[in-house]
Amino acid sequence: MTKWLGPAVALGVLGVLVWRLGTGPILDGLHRVDTGALAAGSAIAGLTTVCCAWRWRMVARSLGIELPLGEAVAAYYRSLFLNVALPGGVVGDVHRGIRHGRDTHDVARGLRAVAWERAAGQVVQLTLTVAVLLVATSPVRPALPLVALALLAAAAVVAWRMRTAEARELRGLVDRRAWPAVALASALVVAGHTVTFLIAAQTAGVTEPLSRMVPLALLVLLAAALPNVGGWGPREGVTAWAFGAAGLGAAQGVTTAVVYGVMVFAAVLPGAAVLVVAWLGRSRPAPGLGAADA
Repeated sequence: MTKWLGPAVALGVLGVLVWRLGTGPILDGLHRVDTGALAAGSAIAGLTTVCCAWRWRMVARSLGIELPLGEAVAAYYRSLFLNVALPGGVVGDVHRGIRHGRDTHDVARGLRAVAWERAAGQVVQLTLTVAVLLVATSPVRPALPLVALALLAAAAVVAWRMRTAEARELRGLVDRRAWPAVALASALVVAGHTVTFLIAAQTAGVTEPLSRMVPLALLVLLAAALPNVGGWGPREGVTAWAFGAAGLGAAQGVTTAVVYGVMVFAAVLPGAAVLVVAWLGRSRPAPGLGAADA
């Protein structure tokens, strides 16, 4: 029952938005998406996916398992597509960890590599977001000092409760050869996603300066990591709230979120091609075998 709680909440958020704002902002967002925005989003996603794959490769290497960059990029595209296409937002990551673990004959370590890779990216994203929100004008700025203290306390508790094996893996991750690459890749991913959101906002008709839009974009990107249904739910709810609190209108926020969601879906479609190619490879008979033998 617990596994359905996140998707249920996400659907509830979408239902409340439709109830309060109607379908107009959603339809407006779908109408405003153009080929230029889709092309830009896909190009940026190509760069961020390579950065994510590079980060995953560095984390896996710190755990003692090799991962060629080309294979990592293809697997990451497949993972992103599954995360967007299926409820929960993490199915693709689990699949990626299991597949890599089977390829290296250590499923547990493959799953841990994915978990550490995602955690490292989220830590960098959260750190950058809090740093920007502490100095920039945003709806949450008054509460940021308390939020920062709470995050530091939570990090201390996690470090204190960490088991010996986990602490050893974390020390390997923060090795002076690994952490700069992981941090840089994560920062580039956050920058790419932020630019994509800004393009979505401009496509939706928002003309506010970057100084106002970047903090809102970072808030929305944090919400996008919450349990969702195909990427939808918390992202639209937080965008509506943030835009409304910033004086831009909740409806404008939903329209922007819809444009961003369509851009994201289009950008991860190469992952579907990876799935199809893999399926065809498994279903094709090996050389020298008949169909019955295969």
